[in-house]
Amino acid sequence: MGTLRIDPLGAYNFYLTLLDAQNTLGTLINVALNYFVAGFSECSGIEASFETMDLKEGGVNSHVWKLPVRASHSNITMKHGAIYAYDDLWDWHYGWVQGQGKRKDGLIVLNDNGGNPAKMWKFRRGIPVKWSGPSLNASQNSVAIESLEIAHEGLEMQLGD
Repeated sequence: MGTLRIDPLGAYNFYLTLLDAQNTLGTLINVALNYFVAGFSECSGIEASFETMDLKEGGVNSHVWKLPVRASHSNITMKHGAIYAYDDLWDWHYGWVQGQGKRKDGLIVLNDNGGNPAKMWKFRRGIPVKWSGPSLNASQNSVAIESLEIAHEGLEMQLGD
């Protein structure tokens, strides 16, 4: 009898879904329809850490107590090739520049090799704090890459279906 082999997921098959943070019904409909905003070539900042406070107890010289304080999350940076006539991410960022921005929840979905969701990271109440356009250079033959950095108020991980 053979052993079950479980291969790690490839880090190349993922997409981003943005959801209105104030509209629960719309969120459920978008998730059910697998609506996605864009595929990306790179995603970084899916991180969570926990801050601790040192407590030095008098008479205890063998160690310092570490007490949990609060969790923090890094900004998420997404990069992809610029696409002709498709500017949802720019529009979201520019809405904030104009003082009319809306927070969005988001799902970063990592698919298995069959294209099925395997893991999802949900961020809450995201704000697009930085948009970067492509570096343009006529002497190179490379893809025009744009990026979006998203600050958010929390990250959860869920397994796919």
